[in-house]
Amino acid sequence: MSYLLAFDQGTTSSRVILFDQQAVPLAQVQKEFRQYYPDDGWVEHDANGIWHDCLNLSRQLLKEQGVEASEIVAIGITNQRETTVLWDRQTGEPLAPAIVWQDRRTADFCAALKKQGHEAQVSVKTGLLLDPYFSATKLGWLLDNVSGARARAEKGELAFGTIDSWLLWQLTGGKVHATDATNASRTLMFNIHTQQWDDDLLALFNIPAALLPDVRDSAADFGRTDASLFGGEIAICGVAGDQQAALVGQACFSPGMVKSTYGTGCFMVLNTGEQAVTSKSRLLTTVGYRINGKTTYALEGSIFVAGAAIQWLRDGLRLISDASETEALARSISSARGVYLVPAFTGMGAPWWDPHARGALLGLTRDTGIAEVVTAGLESVCYQSLDLLEAMMADGAAKPTALRVDGGMVVNNWLTQALADTLGVEVDRPVVTETTALGAAYLAGLQAGLFKSLDEISSHWQRDRHFRPVLDEPTRQARYAGWRRAVERVCSVPE
Repeated sequence: MSYLLAFDQGTTSSRVILFDQQAVPLAQVQKEFRQYYPDDGWVEHDANGIWHDCLNLSRQLLKEQGVEASEIVAIGITNQRETTVLWDRQTGEPLAPAIVWQDRRTADFCAALKKQGHEAQVSVKTGLLLDPYFSATKLGWLLDNVSGARARAEKGELAFGTIDSWLLWQLTGGKVHATDATNASRTLMFNIHTQQWDDDLLALFNIPAALLPDVRDSAADFGRTDASLFGGEIAICGVAGDQQAALVGQACFSPGMVKSTYGTGCFMVLNTGEQAVTSKSRLLTTVGYRINGKTTYALEGSIFVAGAAIQWLRDGLRLISDASETEALARSISSARGVYLVPAFTGMGAPWWDPHARGALLGLTRDTGIAEVVTAGLESVCYQSLDLLEAMMADGAAKPTALRVDGGMVVNNWLTQALADTLGVEVDRPVVTETTALGAAYLAGLQAGLFKSLDEISSHWQRDRHFRPVLDEPTRQARYAGWRRAVERVCSVPE
């Protein structure tokens, strides 16, 4: 028996999953870790703590399953994106806590760059917006605020990396300083068209090139683990940021294929093939994956509130005691009867981008009850998904052939059928819903030769259930028009 091992390092927890050689999950271990909030809008992680958690979890899993290092064909890594680590090349110690993707400390700097007219240049090269979400301004902040860091960086004594690079460095005993194209594409320093670190962007953000990792394909030779860690060397063969890994895990390899992950929020990623579609709707153009030197691009949009709307119905309004109750309530009525919940609790994300919008419950009548309000909450996720899909198609993307979904919300069969009806596309729910780790395992297995091609990986993808649109087109259009009117009540709708 031979195995694949996937490190799934997320924002609030680290997981390690053991797969067989066909990428079927066998066992996993997970540990949550502490979030640090040292100032308003600041979010930090203990990079050393993350590394030690991943190491200890992987050792625990291998011991529990009775698996030796020699039986692991390859390791794949997927990670929270944009989180920024700066460390000493000699000692391997971080110079400061990792600055998390959620951190907003560089918002004023980003606003100043926008005011100076730099966002157009940045967007053309990176596909991203000038926002503290991404890595470049975080790294610049560390260089300017950690004593002696900038001088040491210019001498080549320091290394920068996102979490994947940090784990690679530690796993290989400091022998490999690398990242993959998906993670590089989220830094604001990587030109997604030339597939190189960009000198003009480095100058704009004042980042010494000596800090940067080597950029490799998502399925590539990333070195071997230090033999002392697991009792033998293990090849590291796959790396991708979490949402891109989910794209691979869902086997969305053809242009027009879409995956959407429904958790607290929602990330929808559309494969656009060899074309880097420039978004007019302020969606993000990003690297979906790079294999054998060939880049596949994607459009990405985010919904701030998906499952969080159901949490609010449960914890805020106390209309339900458990999210599982929502399916029966939605099935108990024929429709939400004109009730719309616009869950703009933290503003509206793509394509509206209105941080000042606030939530609203509209269309209430005397006979509105709990079932209608809960159904409106579920439908809000569907309508927001259609907002993203319409924006992607307005940007010139191909009409999707299918939407592959995952995340905790899609165990609700009513919701998943409502997605199909609202979007007017077929929706597939896979057997394996741990899609980020699965994508990392696929990439590692591809490089290691367990899979011959993306077509073979596609053949391993298994559908749990298929949802076909059944709602008639006039009703679908009328309900969506009602949603758009509701959105207009709470935020500025672009012309």
